[in-house]
Amino acid sequence: MIYIGAHMPIGGGFKRVPRETVEIGGNTFQIFPHNPRQWNASYPKEEDIKKFKEGLHKFNIMQQYMLCHSGYLINIASPKKDGWEKSLKLLIKEMEICSMLGIKYLNIHPGSHLGIGEEVGIKKIVEALNIALDSEKNTIILLENVTKKGGNIGYKIEHLKKIIDKVKYPERLGITIDTCHAWDAGYDIVNKLDEFLTMIDKLIGLNNLKFIHLNDSKNELGSNKDRHENIGKGKIGNDGLKVFLNHEIIKKIPWILETPGDNEVHKNDIKEVLKLVEVN
Repeated sequence: MIYIGAHMPIGGGFKRVPRETVEIGGNTFQIFPHNPRQWNASYPKEEDIKKFKEGLHKFNIMQQYMLCHSGYLINIASPKKDGWEKSLKLLIKEMEICSMLGIKYLNIHPGSHLGIGEEVGIKKIVEALNIALDSEKNTIILLENVTKKGGNIGYKIEHLKKIIDKVKYPERLGITIDTCHAWDAGYDIVNKLDEFLTMIDKLIGLNNLKFIHLNDSKNELGSNKDRHENIGKGKIGNDGLKVFLNHEIIKKIPWILETPGDNEVHKNDIKEVLKLVEVN
């Protein structure tokens, strides 16, 4: 079975997510645990948690197909003491929200070193993750690959390996691969897909690749611009995505759309994706 869904809105409560996931043709989803543009995060209310979990049961959405995405402000690679401490505090709270909702995975961007260098940035990331994983015991952190801009760490798969290798609890880390980010960072996930997957397996293990962020790209291979596009309308295109999606390894991993648009657009994108998938 193909597991596909989208990043879903949470305005008005988490309870809306299971039903709307199924309404757009999905069986997996991603959400923010709070408003991603704010430092303040509230714990969900008991009634909202109850209805959310009832919806999961009703629509048969299993734990391994639910993903939270960390807020935009968090930067645990930051050399700035105040920003790093605020980021760590919010990350822990996000993990606690995930636990309350019964969501196993929290996706994060590793962060930006803001000019101090990748090695120092990685050290700050590891320090924050060790504290966070000691504080909250249930959540698994997924490191997402990114593009090389603004001092980002994670544009190379080797960066993700270094972080995982250095944390105290490597078994509580995994990765998410974003197709747009990989493409824009220079990984040819169409013509060199086997090579790309072999590298991930060698460095991190394909068993630790838990989700795919499925996005076309507005830009050419290696642009490092990170601009998502709707399925088939970008530079990866339908032909490229067809190659990617029909790989036997990729088919086994849940796909989350982060393409531009609302639920109705994502519904159409899901239809387009499924047209590209060859049925065995």
